[in-house]
Amino acid sequence: MAAADFPEPVRAILLDIEGTTTPIDFVYGTLFPFARARIGDFVQRHRDRADVREDIQALRVEYALEDSQSPGLPAWRGGSANAEVESAVNYALWLMERDRKSTPLKSLQGKIWEGGYLSAELRGQLYPDVAPAFRRWRAQGRIIAIFSSGSVLAQKLLFAHSAAGDLASFISAYFDTTTGPKQEAQSYGRIAAALGFPPAEMLFLSDVVAELDAARRAGLHTALCLRSGAGAPTNVPHSVIRTFNEVFP
Repeated sequence: MAAADFPEPVRAILLDIEGTTTPIDFVYGTLFPFARARIGDFVQRHRDRADVREDIQALRVEYALEDSQSPGLPAWRGGSANAEVESAVNYALWLMERDRKSTPLKSLQGKIWEGGYLSAELRGQLYPDVAPAFRRWRAQGRIIAIFSSGSVLAQKLLFAHSAAGDLASFISAYFDTTTGPKQEAQSYGRIAAALGFPPAEMLFLSDVVAELDAARRAGLHTALCLRSGAGAPTNVPHSVIRTFNEVFP
């Protein structure tokens, strides 16, 4: 497959995870069910941990902003620690059913997945071209960073415990929704500033056009990563790739 034509110098490559480095089926078929089955027990057992308490409180704040008429929205019951924990878990499950990109939910999921990775119940799945691309890009002197709606902890675990081995040493920085929404240009400006590169020296790869549009508005170069056999959407102002082998081979 021919290499995509990207301008030089691109000194930093920013990557989405789901559908870009990692099969969507692994996220929805393995990671999400793993967290869903364990979240109640995890929050109950670790509710006195400071970081878990922070997640519970953040969920309560987020819940207060929900439309009370939202279908199936569970009640939030206060009055006791047990009621608070139960309410947080029920709300987290409700968010998961709707695939909401809730920062405290993602934080809890990452903590649950940590146990799975450390026990080897989970092993991060990557497309076969990812590890060779990481080695190639770093040998070329390019920086690799990750921007995902999953928590920074979840991102680090996936790459450190991947089926292709520990790839964490290739990644210079991780960003999640605490940086900002993935469909807002300001988020990419913050990432560029954090990495210390002008946006024009960065390339963002994602399978979501709205994210690429936001990155492009911030001045980054962009490429739509199509892993399936589907045809590319028409009238998108982004390069199109189907494998990382096309990116700076």
